[in-house]
Amino acid sequence: MQYDPIKKRVGRFFSGSLFMRKAFYFCLDLLLLRAWHVRKALKRIARKNPFRAVILDAGAGFGQYTWRMSRMNAKWKIKAVDIDPDHTSGNNAFFTKAGLSDRVTCETADLTRLAEKETYDFILSVDVMEHIRDDELVFRNFFNALKPGGVLLISTPSDKGGSDVHDENDKSFIDEHVRDGYSIKEITGKLSASGFRNIRARYTYGIPGSISWRLSMKYPVKMLNASPIFYLILPFYYLVAFPFALILNVFDILMTHKSGTGLLVSADK
Repeated sequence: MQYDPIKKRVGRFFSGSLFMRKAFYFCLDLLLLRAWHVRKALKRIARKNPFRAVILDAGAGFGQYTWRMSRMNAKWKIKAVDIDPDHTSGNNAFFTKAGLSDRVTCETADLTRLAEKETYDFILSVDVMEHIRDDELVFRNFFNALKPGGVLLISTPSDKGGSDVHDENDKSFIDEHVRDGYSIKEITGKLSASGFRNIRARYTYGIPGSISWRLSMKYPVKMLNASPIFYLILPFYYLVAFPFALILNVFDILMTHKSGTGLLVSADK
């Protein structure tokens, strides 16, 4: 199923004014469970970087995590890169209007060609690695781009049903994914081989989160792929489904999961 065209249409709808973009970020923060888990991890990282820090949002998409980090510490310098020039131009326009262009820069970049050396204190990569075939090259690039003592944080699907793939006969829910998900052993091994240490990986999207994902993402995307008429129906759908998804997200963020369809991974240089 093609996911990017739907994302772009939704992004264009919210790309006009500052208010609309901020409202879009607010909705993403509430709706997307991965944003809950990333937000929790970012708070821990913020406590370790109370002063100046240079940060890379690697695969920034709409820039919602760049926006969040820009508000967490006014001393942080953030570069948001994405391979899609439409994302970059939209992010540039927003952060310029928001008066943050002095400490937030947005560039179009291919992470397989990232060549910076010991530049960043922290690299964030959310729902990116499942789109990149040569992931080991990117992990090496991340390692080289971090300063000694720097931290990498990755959110990505797991092999326990990530991309809605539960057995060898299933097809990924998202056509743009080049892999269905990582096992903890696989991603830990690849990061270790790239030079990272103190690698910490845990499951997200346990049973509550998986149900929430179906309610808040899978079913709406399937409807929008079926017919544009569902853009009119979607607000009423969320009016009913969102309270249940919200409660499930709370349970997922509070629980420790023995298995889950997502992974949150941090590693030190």
